[in-house]
Amino acid sequence: MSLNKVITGITPVSAGVAAEAQKHLDNLIKPIGSLGKLEEIAVRISSITGKVTNKLEKKCVVVFASDNGICEEGVSTAPSVITAVQTLNMTRGLAGINVLSKQAGSDVYLVDIGVNADLPYEKIIDKKIRRGTRNMLHEPAMTREEAIQAIEIGITMVKDLVAKGYQVIGTGEMGIGNTSTSGAIIMCLMGQSAEEVIGKGAGMTETDYRHKKNVLKAAVAKHRPNPEDPIDVLCKVGGYDIAGIVGIFLGCAYYKIPVVIDGVISITGALVASRLNPLSIQYMLPSHLSAEPGYTAVMKELGLSSYLLLEMRLGEGSGCPLAFQLIDCALAIGREMGTFEQGDIDGSVLVDIR
Repeated sequence: MSLNKVITGITPVSAGVAAEAQKHLDNLIKPIGSLGKLEEIAVRISSITGKVTNKLEKKCVVVFASDNGICEEGVSTAPSVITAVQTLNMTRGLAGINVLSKQAGSDVYLVDIGVNADLPYEKIIDKKIRRGTRNMLHEPAMTREEAIQAIEIGITMVKDLVAKGYQVIGTGEMGIGNTSTSGAIIMCLMGQSAEEVIGKGAGMTETDYRHKKNVLKAAVAKHRPNPEDPIDVLCKVGGYDIAGIVGIFLGCAYYKIPVVIDGVISITGALVASRLNPLSIQYMLPSHLSAEPGYTAVMKELGLSSYLLLEMRLGEGSGCPLAFQLIDCALAIGREMGTFEQGDIDGSVLVDIR
């Protein structure tokens, strides 16, 4: 499905059903609003599905794997070969995303959208556009056509997963150097400095950290991406993995299913998607508060707040299965908790202190 059709086809969530869901929660045997964020989650899900009570049994995380040409400039302490190695580890169930997803009853789909290696495609979905992006310090990371292709791959993934019965999707990635690409995109779209949004990624010395920021400043200055054109920003300083994630966010909004944000790479995809159609934000649910500095700035623009404070910085989509478990709990409250009438309690005496 074409990007333009999806962007123009996204419709708002149901404010009316959200109000009904909140009324239902307020009539359950508890102080009004006492379950805080759990109630917020339940109402958000209801507004998306159009049903007051819900059960999202089939869930998955889509992990886009891709290499980044900017790694040639030493912006990461990990060698770029780790992208392929860790993607292979995911096929063996060894990575953090595998362990956490298993606990949450979630499936994991691995997509090679730009890894600089040949992988076992009986276990990985082959959507490789190119063997890594170009070095954005010297030339645009990708062509505009490649950026759109990558977004449309994400959209198609959602279409296929919805056809298989999935009801909620998480956004994951694997790509050495992608805190650099995500940081550069945030700098361009939000007009912030490298000092404000660039983090240490998987970890680095202060010397390497200064070098990383200087490289990204130079790349942005060279290409001068247009902040009014999110795809221009994406193709000049982004990555295939981020573009695929953009497609997941847009696709979920188009097909009206909830989508969960992970860390800074994931939320960068959310930022791009929101600039292409702000209505897509209504379908997004956050997970944890990433330790990367750019994350908080984007979260504020999206008008969201994290549900979990765990000092995580793994990536891979690892926050999504944790959020899935919160969603399960929130929805169970709406389905299974008794009402004031059922519990022989006079709810009229309670005071709403929200």
